[in-house]
Order: sequence, then structure tokens, then C-alpha cells
Amino acid sequence: MLDGAARVDEIVAAAAADGQTALGITDHGNMYGVLDFYRACRAQGIKPIIGTEAYMAHEDRTERPARRGRVDDSGGETDGGRKLMYHLTLLAENNTGYRNLIQVASRAFMEGYYYKPRVDWEVLADHSEGLIATTGCLGGHVLQSLLRDNYDEARAKAARLQEIFGRDNLFVELQDQGIPEQRQTNPQLIKIAREIDAPVLATNDSHYTHQDDAVAHDALLCVQTGSLVSDPDRFRFSGDQHYLKSAHEMRSLFRELPDACDNTLWIAERSNVEIEFGNPQLPDFPIPAEFDDHDAYLEHLTFEGARRRWGPDLPDNVTDRLAFELRTIRDMGFSSYFLITWDLIRYARDREIRVGPGRGSATGCAVAYCLWITDLDPIRYDLLFERFLNPSRSSMPDIDMDFDSRHRDELIRYAAEKYGRDHVAQIVTFSQIKARAAVRDAARVLGYPYALGDKIAKAMPPLVMGRDTPLGACLEETEKHRGGYKAAADLREMYATDSDVKAVVDVAKGLEGLRRQDGIHAAAVVITKEPLTDYLPIQRKPESGQAPEDAPVVTQYEMHGVEDLGLLKMDFLGLRNLDVITDTLELIRRTRGTEVDIDSMDLEDQLTYDLLSRGDSIGVFQLESGPMRSLMRSLVPSSFEDVAALVGLYRPGPMAANMHNDYADRKNGRQAVTYIHPDAEEILADTYGLMVYQESVMRVAQKFAGYSLAQADNLRKACGKKIREMMQQERDGFISGCEETGYGSALGEELFDIIEQFADYAFNKSHAYGYGLIAYQIAYLKAHYPVEYMAALLTSVKSNLDKAGVYLNECRILGIEVVVPDINKARSDFNPVPAEDDDGLGQIVFGLSAVRNVGSGLVELIEAERDAVGPFTDFFDFVERCDMSALNKRTVESLIKAGSFDSLGHPRQGLLYAYEQIIDHTLARRREHDMGVMSLFGTDQEGPSFDERAEIADIEFDKSTRLAFEKEMLGLYVSDHPLRGYEGALRRRTDTSIAELREAEDGMFRTVGGVVTNLNKKWTRRGDLMAVFDLEDLEGSIEVMVFPKTMTEHGHKLANDAVVLLKGRLDTREDAPKVICMEVEVFETASIGVSKPVRIKLPLEQVSEDAIDELKALLSAHPGDSEVFLHLGDKHVLSLPAEFHVDPAAGLVAEIRVLLGAESVLTG
Repeated sequence: MLDGAARVDEIVAAAAADGQTALGITDHGNMYGVLDFYRACRAQGIKPIIGTEAYMAHEDRTERPARRGRVDDSGGETDGGRKLMYHLTLLAENNTGYRNLIQVASRAFMEGYYYKPRVDWEVLADHSEGLIATTGCLGGHVLQSLLRDNYDEARAKAARLQEIFGRDNLFVELQDQGIPEQRQTNPQLIKIAREIDAPVLATNDSHYTHQDDAVAHDALLCVQTGSLVSDPDRFRFSGDQHYLKSAHEMRSLFRELPDACDNTLWIAERSNVEIEFGNPQLPDFPIPAEFDDHDAYLEHLTFEGARRRWGPDLPDNVTDRLAFELRTIRDMGFSSYFLITWDLIRYARDREIRVGPGRGSATGCAVAYCLWITDLDPIRYDLLFERFLNPSRSSMPDIDMDFDSRHRDELIRYAAEKYGRDHVAQIVTFSQIKARAAVRDAARVLGYPYALGDKIAKAMPPLVMGRDTPLGACLEETEKHRGGYKAAADLREMYATDSDVKAVVDVAKGLEGLRRQDGIHAAAVVITKEPLTDYLPIQRKPESGQAPEDAPVVTQYEMHGVEDLGLLKMDFLGLRNLDVITDTLELIRRTRGTEVDIDSMDLEDQLTYDLLSRGDSIGVFQLESGPMRSLMRSLVPSSFEDVAALVGLYRPGPMAANMHNDYADRKNGRQAVTYIHPDAEEILADTYGLMVYQESVMRVAQKFAGYSLAQADNLRKACGKKIREMMQQERDGFISGCEETGYGSALGEELFDIIEQFADYAFNKSHAYGYGLIAYQIAYLKAHYPVEYMAALLTSVKSNLDKAGVYLNECRILGIEVVVPDINKARSDFNPVPAEDDDGLGQIVFGLSAVRNVGSGLVELIEAERDAVGPFTDFFDFVERCDMSALNKRTVESLIKAGSFDSLGHPRQGLLYAYEQIIDHTLARRREHDMGVMSLFGTDQEGPSFDERAEIADIEFDKSTRLAFEKEMLGLYVSDHPLRGYEGALRRRTDTSIAELREAEDGMFRTVGGVVTNLNKKWTRRGDLMAVFDLEDLEGSIEVMVFPKTMTEHGHKLANDAVVLLKGRLDTREDAPKVICMEVEVFETASIGVSKPVRIKLPLEQVSEDAIDELKALLSAHPGDSEVFLHLGDKHVLSLPAEFHVDPAAGLVAEIRVLLGAESVLTG
């Protein structure tokens, strides 16, 4: 439990303001805050005393006593009056002590975890050197014995600690926060100190900085324990004295024991821990004997790879570039870093684990390209090495690696086997309580209704680039958050006039920014030269229900601290899009017998650019949002450079400056291309005069100011930091450089102003090109192999129903039929069945493992039987042949409801009535046969015979019931949709689709329609009824909240699977957008005729401007509700806008056939 409400910078500043010369940190059971605390103290001129408040087992760290009641930092109760754990304060006296502290904090997690990480007497004895210990707080062994009135036991435990740590290294700790138990035990502690000749020590267990922070700290305890402040039985601290007291207050409090305060100075004088930062400590990489060192081996591998990349005769520019990079890498001491990275990537490629082409600035490194660490030619695309590794900065390189996400753990295991399991760990990360969450938490723990916290959260400014405006900056204007302050006028008004709002916000300010919990970083891994615990503390991070010994090893220091220590931090990122590419290629191989080399394909493929130009990029990495698709239709990408530019331009900064539209307009001749100077054309021609990339900024500085690329990279970084003094220094240097190159100071001033502006939102070109390549590869697969690609995409999101619904609709638009998981066609994952002729694109069969209650193990049994013997002929055949363990009734019921037996000719309702009887009868006969029981039937056959079959009645559910069961089992409507056929009528009654609504601005009022799913009605604390549900249309879904006032008037209209229209306000201030419902109207589908879509086949040779104009006129003359799909050739299907929806009656079909030919129209 995180129960510290003191922010490191604040508490150190408070100590400095009081003139205190030293400050100690003793996190509960861990060392999470040590590095931040150490640096903050050093910055303020205060000596940091590094420690931890360890948890101790009663006797042995392996003991597992049964607990009684709750477990919290009071120690938890067990039978017999003992505690689950006890507290012990440990402080590092020197670097040896610091290393031993790391061992103690690590072994507590690795060997003694039971509710909490615990050590015991043995661990303390193993690592006592250089440590100072105290008897601890009221939760310590000594104090607990005194509280049980067992003085002799308390003295014996204090003596035992003294024996372990030494006479001058055990202090008897005295605290006085006004707690009665402290007043009771302090005299006894003084007596023990005299009897064992131990020094006494006055401490103040600080959990927050200032006395008035006690309220926020109490709220934090409630947040951590899920309690209300008003709950009398909750975990709480006694009083408001756990703040950082001044030296004067402590002297006054312990005025009768001056030695107790003097001894704090003694410890401060003795405590001298020096933590070294910035010295790279790379692990040893084994090299072949014929090479002298890492530098020589790296050079050998680089030129070997270069000849594979560029041919045996390397161009001079390649040789020069590689020589420069290798020299820089060697001089900076990073050759082994590249070898380690190369080895990991090689392992993945050798095992056919897909690796991304490059992420971040490493894509600009030619050495990495030669080692196959990256897959884009940095020389061809002018990607800059200095953006990746600047010789003027000594920071460690950072090569981020993308892998097929299913193999990330395998790569970590390989690293552990290569360098030693005690040398490799994942890295901890901490989530903080953000402003909106702090408001809602504060309202909850103070006992206010949800609506109050929601109202305050909604009055806060919109997120700026994904970040909240801090509460303090909402109430008082600051330069950094001026925009947020202006947007928070309503919040300030509420704060000034509503005492409840003020109470909530005041508590929320205390919670904001505090750490809520720890987790595992999604990508970061550390690899060390010596065992991990020579450098940092480690822990295990079990998931719920996982045994601690099976959990991954994780550092206790977060990512930046690990890097600052000079340790090798690498990012192993599992990228789902690489899974999809891998699976698509395998499906193409399986269904078509075609090998597609996606990594060597043509980057000038017209079908791919046609797809992107139409904005048909649903499911394409980086390019699938609504605004991005609109941008592509405007930009009309025709080269790989355009795809990379899309990745770089679709960011908050460039979009705020309208740079994305400028690029599109300049590319297509709608805006003149201008340059800041004629000589800039050679640098900026490929981006139409715009500085889209940070590398463009660097090239401009090189060209006009004579900067080296290393100096230009420093300029880029300075612009990003916006430090006024640094910017002025850079400005002076830039202008001076322009003078020296002959361009003059006037142009230098003008150029620097432009650079300063562009640097705010210019993007990393190497990253844009790396991720642009993945986007292009995926677009290529969608354009050429849509059935296989969409099947792989659906498999990748089968546990994310929102995404799966979007992609299911995309299949419908493309003309790909997605069918229920047919027992004879379906596989575990979504299975593509390409069309055998040119009539359509084919089918995708829903994956069996995505059916509720159907596990992958059962699917394997069904597939094995089907592959070995052949398709099942009917349900009886299925029951007779399948492994008995696959005939679980719950599983079979789910398969029936999902439509898996539809193709066998059985109606779902009839089969649901009969399946249990059929299974029971068949299994009984199979068991009799296996036991050799003679039956009246089939005695002379090899297998059992079954003639006593229950009849499957020819009755079927109505459409709504059938679809409801389908949705229950598959999570989606597959064979049909409640809205299918009513799209036009629904669209005319609404303002927007759900997909469009999700992209709209916060606060907009819109009317939207769809199906009610996952309806949850609940009572508020005040006894009012409200509801939350998902509204789903054919393109997506969104959460809807119905508050009590609206619920009273409209709640009776809400039911699962009801089709409704609702008017509401869009709320995008949380991570996921939602609609606040104002009105509900039932959409009566019964009165609307179902409108089947009209599909028009238009061969490419018939496409002409005149034919299209005639077709438009014809469609416009027959308005209606039927959606129109235009099939262009064999591959492309275009969904026409709502303005061209038609009424297929009244002769339209005949007229189209006259215009385009007898085979041109297919209805349905």
C-alpha cells in the first residue's frame, strides 16, 4: 500500500527552508523513491540518508501464518497474537551499507513475500555490514512485545538486533506523534537502551510534508483501501503529527532527552553514500577469438552486412558514412551495445519472429541497417545518424525494438539465458493520480455523490496533448498552463461559491501527482554486467492469483533511474501490428500457396496508393482514424515519402499549425510551394518547403549557419526545452554562423524565428519512416489480400469487441462476408476462405476460440477429428465422433447459440431443445461399447451404433432472439445485425454515426442511434436510479450514461437489444469518450421496410466520366434507404455516400442494367 503523501521535491525544500542538513528516506518494504530523493537532496545541498523501513517476519521469512482480519501497514493479525509482519528501520552508513540495503530489499521480495516483502533475522545477519538499524516504530518487534506487556522479550529482541548490527549501529528509536501507545512505551524503550547500552534516537515518522496535509494523506489511505473517510473501522493514522517537523519542534518535543536529537546529527555525520550516475556499465558480450575487441568485431559485422545491403563494391558515400558512425561508436565506448542489440535481433530473425523495421531515431543509423537491426536505408532517405547518437553528448544509445507481441517474453528469456537470470529484469513503472481522477477519488472518499465529482471533473479544462492541467494551475494562472487557466473559469467560479466543491478540490490537490500503484513497464528491460543487485534493488511482480515465485523479476527503480545509473536499458516492445503481418503472410501461404516477401516488396505499388488515397485505411497501422482518412483523401499519397509524412504530420503540434493541410494543398497544387530561401529548396523540396521533420531543422542549420550535424542536434534539443537563456545563446550562435557563411544576420534572425516555431512540432523523421514502412506494408496486404488480412486483423482483436465490431463492419463494406463459426469450416482463429472464382472477395469464418465458453484446447480436439476423418455430416455425427471431453454441455450450448451447426441443417432452437438428450444417450452408448457391453443394436460392428436418436424439432428463433444469443456467445452480431436494412432510415434521423461522434469535439450535442447493449441499471447513494450502457451501430460503439433525472423520464424505454435514438452531450474529457444522455426515443423498426443493399458491378474498362455522371443521375432519381456498393473490377468495393442511397423498386434495377449491362446488378 502506498501511504506516503509527501512529494519528494516539496519535503526536501521544506527541510532546506528549515536549515536541516540531512534528511532520510525509509519507504515501506522497498526502495522505490531512493534515486529521486538522492538527487533532490543533492540539488538542495542536503545530505541524503538512504534507508528502508523493512518488513520482518516473526522468526523466519518462509513462515506462512494464517491471518485474521485485514492486512495493512499496521502489521496484520494472525492466530496467537503475532503479527504477519513487523517494521524495522535500516539506514545505509556507507556504500557497503547501500549495497547491503539493496540485498535486504531484494531478498524480502524474492524469498520472503507473503502479503508483504519480508526479511528475517538470517537475512539481516547476512547483510548487516555498513547498516544502521533502529528498533522501529510501534509496528516493530521490540514495540510489539512491549505492547503485549512482555518487557523481557522486548529487551531480548533489541539485544538480538544489537548483536547483529553492532553496539554503535543499533539505535533505540523514540517517536512522539501524540499517540497514547508511544507515551506508554517510550519510558520502557529508554530503560532498554540503558540496560543494553544502546544510543537512543528521536525520529519523526513523516508521511506528509506539512501539518495541514494530514487531510490529503487521510484521503490517500481511503483511496488505497477503498474506504470512506467516514468509515469508523477503516485503516487510519492517529492524529495530524506525521509531518516533517522543524528542528526546533523536535528539540522541544524531546527536550528531556537532548541526546536523542543529538544522535540524529551523529547518524547524519556517519552516513556517506555516494551513488554514481552517468557511467555506462555495459554487460560483456562474448566475441570470437579471432577478433581483438568489440570494436573490431562490430566493424567486421557492419561491412559484411553492408555488402549484403549495397553489393560487393560499396559506394564511397556508404563507406564514408559507415566509417564515421563506427568511429563515433568506438570513441563513445558503445560497440558492445550494438553487438548485444544485433544478437537479440538475430535470435528473433533466426526463429522467424517478426521484427519491426525500426522505431525512433535508430532508423537513422547505417550501422544498425547493416546489422539488420533496422530495415530502412538511412542514406537513401537522408535519415541522420547524429539525431540518434550525438558525439557531443555522452548519453547511452537507445535502440527500441519491436517484435511480434506473442514472442516478447521469449526474447526476454533468451536475454536471461545469455547474460544470466540474475542479470536481466523488467523495469517498474508508477502510475500517478491525475487531476481528474484525484477529483473523483476525493469526492468518493469524502462521501459525496458521484455526480458531484463528475461535475467538477467536467468543469476542468480539456486535455492538452493527453495531459491534464494541474488543479493548482486551474486556480492560479501560470505561464506554462495559461490556456488551461482560461478554460477553467467555471471551475474557479464553482470553487469560490460552493463549499462542497471547495472541499473536494482541496483534498484532490493533495492527492494529485501522488503515486497510485506500481506496475511493469510495457517495454523496458535492463541487462547488467554484474548481478542486478550489485546496482539496484529488485522485486517480483505477481499478477492476481499468480504465485510470487512464478512472477517476473522487476527492478525497484524506474526507467529513468536505471538509465541514469549507466545500466543498459533496452525496449522490447510487443507490437500487435507485427502479429497481424505474420498471420496474414501465413494465411496467404495456407490459402493460396503464395509466398509474399513483404520486406522486399515494391514501395511504388499503385493498388496500395489507390487504397490510401480513397481513405480505405480502417485497420491500417497509424492511418485508421477518421481525421487521418480525411487527410489522406485530401493529400492523395503517391509515394512512400507521403506515407511517412502522414505519420509525422498527424500530431497535435503540426495540426494546430495547419501544417497537415498545407502539405496536402502544396502537394496537389492548391497552394504555392514557397521556400524560406532559394537555397533551402534542396533541403525541403520533398516536403514542399515545410519543415515537417526535426532532421529538416538540422539540415537548415547545417546549410545556413555552418553547423555540424551534432551542433544542429543540440539546437533541436534546445528548441524543444524552451529554456529562455539557452535559446538566446543558440540564437546568437546561429546568427553568427549565418554571418560567417555569407547569408547575413538579417536572414539568420528570420531563419531562427522560423526554426524556433517549427521545432515546436517537427517530428522525428527516422521514426516517421520506420513506422511509415509498417503502415505501407499493412496497406499493401489489405489492398492485395483483403480476406486474409481482415481475418488476421479480426483474430488480433478478438478480445477487444469494440475494435472487432469496427473491423467486422469494414468487412461488410469491402464485400467480405463474415460468417458464424461453422463447425466444418472454422478454425481456432478467424479463417479466410477466398472466393474460388471472380464473384466476390470470399468469406471469413468466425474463430471457434472466440466463442464464449469454448477453450482453445477443445477447439484443437474438434479440429483434429475433422482433419483426420473429414467434415461432420450432422449433429449426431459430431457427438459420435468428438472426444468426450469436447462434449461439455455448456460448450455445445454455446456453439449452438453461436450458429456453429447451422450448415448441418439444424435449426438453433430445435437443436437447443434436443442436444442434452442426444449427448447423454450417445455418451452412454459409447461407454457401453468401450466396456464391451452387448447391445441390442450393432453388436457385430467395430464401433457403437446409434439408432435411438432424439428428434431435432424443425423450429427456429425469431431474428431478434437469434441475434441476441449470437451476440451473447460471440460478443458481436455476425450473421445479421438488428440495424441491417435500416441504415438509411436511421441515418436520416440522426446527426452522426458513432464512429464520427467519437472524433467530435467535447461538449457537442448530437442525436445518434443504435442498439442498446450491456445495459446496467444501478442505484446511486441517494437511492436514485441511473443507467450505463453501450450504444452500438454498424461502425462502432460508445458508452452512454443516463443520470437519474433523465432516467426518470426515459428509463422505461431502455432494454438490451432495443434500437433507440438518443440525444446527448459528448464527453471526451476522460480516456474514453462517452455520451451523457438527455433524451431517448425508441426507433420503431417494425414500421420500416428492410432495405437490402444494392451492389453494382462496374468493370474497370467501363469507368469513364460520362458513365459515372449517368449513374449518379440515375441513383439520385430513385432516393431511398438501400445502401449502394460499387464493385470496381475484382478487388475494390466502394460504399457510396448516403446521398446516393436508393429505392431499388420502381424500375431502378432495370435502368441500371440497361446502362451497364445485364450482369451489372446484384441485390442483397
